[in-house]
Amino acid sequence: MPLAQLPETIETYRDRSWCREPELRIEDSLAAERFIERVGFCAALTDSCRPGPSLYIAVCGRRDAHMPRNVQKDPESSLAWTIKDEVVRRGRVYYGKLRGNRAIFVARRLVPYFHALAGMHRTRNQLGLSEDAQNILKVLRKEREMASRDLRRASEISDRYSFNKALDELQKVFKVIPSEIVYEPVFTYIWSLAEARFQDELKQNISREKALVEVARTYLTSAGMTLRGELARVTGLSNPDAGVGNWRLVDEDFASRMAPGVYQLKELEK
Repeated sequence: MPLAQLPETIETYRDRSWCREPELRIEDSLAAERFIERVGFCAALTDSCRPGPSLYIAVCGRRDAHMPRNVQKDPESSLAWTIKDEVVRRGRVYYGKLRGNRAIFVARRLVPYFHALAGMHRTRNQLGLSEDAQNILKVLRKEREMASRDLRRASEISDRYSFNKALDELQKVFKVIPSEIVYEPVFTYIWSLAEARFQDELKQNISREKALVEVARTYLTSAGMTLRGELARVTGLSNPDAGVGNWRLVDEDFASRMAPGVYQLKELEK
């Protein structure tokens, strides 16, 4: 039978790796960047209800961090938002919605691998960008960066829903990134071309299989063990794709298969 929960030894390993201890908590953008580089990729503002490393949990410095309803009045949530915005502005790590609706941070060294996986699930008739996405891309290639309202007006997209949908589409294929979040005089994102900050990384030609293996390796290194379906939930990969990566790690003697869908870092075996 597959494991239903993690052993305490693995939870303790994750406490150290994911900064879930008070003495390891993240307090500024420099520490956040080092954290992201070390774990490889992490969610921005998810709490303990979702698996995987998270900047918010690392700011709280504990396992059981829960995002409150009123984030503006909560000091931990406010600090996590402030650090997130500063890390985005500095541009030393990748930030965007790559899979699903949650934004994640990706270390620069892993950008080529996530980029290689960007089009894996698109069918033949979805290989081209939508008209709205193409219009946004055309404007940004001319202007280089623009605030949301100006970009929507310049790309002639009438409603906000279609505009946001097109931006999500462009983020998932590594075309556009939010390069800054501005609060005054009004709240807005500043959008830029991804290649402006990550040109070298996006030029690399990585095979699909190699990308799956390196994403799986990175997660297992920081997690110590993965339960059934965990890698897929954290990364947005399909379960078969996540399985390909994990099985290759077993073949390399980097990981051990403990039960169906459960893999452990080889170096943690007693």
